[in-house]
Amino acid sequence: MSSNVVVAIDGPSGSGKSSTSRGVADRLGLRYLDTGAMFRAMTWWMLEHDVDVHDAAAVAAQAQKPDIVSGTDPLAPTITVDGTDVAEAIRGEDVTGSVSPVSAVPEVRERLLALQREVIGDGAIVVEGRDIGSVVWPQAEVKLYLTADPAARAMRRAAEEGGSDLAATEQSLLARDRIDSGRAAAPLVMADGAHHIDTTPYTLEEVINQVVALVSAARGDA
Repeated sequence: MSSNVVVAIDGPSGSGKSSTSRGVADRLGLRYLDTGAMFRAMTWWMLEHDVDVHDAAAVAAQAQKPDIVSGTDPLAPTITVDGTDVAEAIRGEDVTGSVSPVSAVPEVRERLLALQREVIGDGAIVVEGRDIGSVVWPQAEVKLYLTADPAARAMRRAAEEGGSDLAATEQSLLARDRIDSGRAAAPLVMADGAHHIDTTPYTLEEVINQVVALVSAARGDA
């Protein structure tokens, strides 16, 4: 297998996708794409333009307008909307609370799917999301599906958000799971041929090592 490998890493929020994906990309000298950030960027734009995120028709009507650009450096990933750096803004509570209904709109998924495939291009990239191995790039040479116990996921997410309420965070994650798994368009599922890793008992470094080993084996590295 060439160095143009595509590594697809899917899983629910808090499973360790982002840290693992960035670590693997850095270790192997690959590019990195956070597709979740793209959905958050679309959501941020909708909120900034006073679009009712619970009105699917209204969201669909605006889905082609924002210019979303994702940087692919795993050590310093960037994302801009209409030239504005939104890397911090898209992690706010307002976006977090609105991203699921926006992500469920088929026109949004179609628009971002095209952008994602454009970025993936000739490969040499680690891509993280919820439907990478199943929808975005089913031909990926290496597919992973990461999970973790809800309590562990809540602790990780709360730490990322600066000490959020653990119980509330866990309930929010489980609610997001239900929405993502139940939506009609590209639901959260484990792709055919994906390697499942429950990250709960492992350190980040241990998970990265497991994924790097799978990619190296797939590429036939000596």
